[in-house]
Amino acid sequence: MNTKLKYGQKKGEVLVAIINNKKDFDIISNKNWYRIPVISVQKWLIGRWPPEWLAFYQTKIFGAQAYSIRYYARVINIRKAYRNELFPSELPNEKSNKQYYQINLFPLQQLPKPIFSRRFRRIVFIPTNWQKFSTALEINDLYDESPLENRLWAALKRHNIPAERQEFVTVRKNNYFLDFNIYCSDGKLDIEANGDSWHANPKKSVEDNFRNNALTSSGWRVLRFSTHEIQKDLEEYCIPEISKTINTLGGVEEGRSFPRKINAKFNGSYQMDIFDV
Repeated sequence: MNTKLKYGQKKGEVLVAIINNKKDFDIISNKNWYRIPVISVQKWLIGRWPPEWLAFYQTKIFGAQAYSIRYYARVINIRKAYRNELFPSELPNEKSNKQYYQINLFPLQQLPKPIFSRRFRRIVFIPTNWQKFSTALEINDLYDESPLENRLWAALKRHNIPAERQEFVTVRKNNYFLDFNIYCSDGKLDIEANGDSWHANPKKSVEDNFRNNALTSSGWRVLRFSTHEIQKDLEEYCIPEISKTINTLGGVEEGRSFPRKINAKFNGSYQMDIFDV
């Protein structure tokens, strides 16, 4: 069987990175390079490095362009360099000997349409593939964690259930990435897609029990679905359970006058009332 991926489906071929100051954006625009600390690659990007393309998520300092991806560039080459090499005119400081990957780029290109974040969220990095990047309508479309998560994400979108993917949260001084989280009127819902390897790893189960307890005691509801449930019972079990839990928590909070209840039988729609009219 041929297991080679087609172009555009390689994990990590596009890396979405953060731009949180205008000085760095000037360097990208005028000098055509970007830097990432070596330690950040070792922490966040193992197995998804090096990228062939970089895309840039602009933060609140960019005003009207904030919380969106508008620009990207193809990678020419990558080299390791110390900060004092990258910024020779900078006065010596505690960061002078910090090591970075200097990523040299072709000139910036602009997307036909920006990729927005619905909730103005913070991100760390998003390694993705070209196919997802070129078709994404919002930040959550970019994530490429597993086929299981992709299947559940597609179902949530079909049923008009708004979720944030791989959001970074801190609970009791511990940092967690949640597969999917949904903001409801009376609480928050974490949905986890647990593959077969999770069930076969007792250590992982113990860690996740600790995680579940920390999240629950901090006001989260946690739902976990297995490979079988997502592959075989997605519409009959997973989506109804998610919908019931959302409704128990008062409905989806979307900044409307009233939270929105979910009725999975109607493809994520719900019965309108006089306030909707």
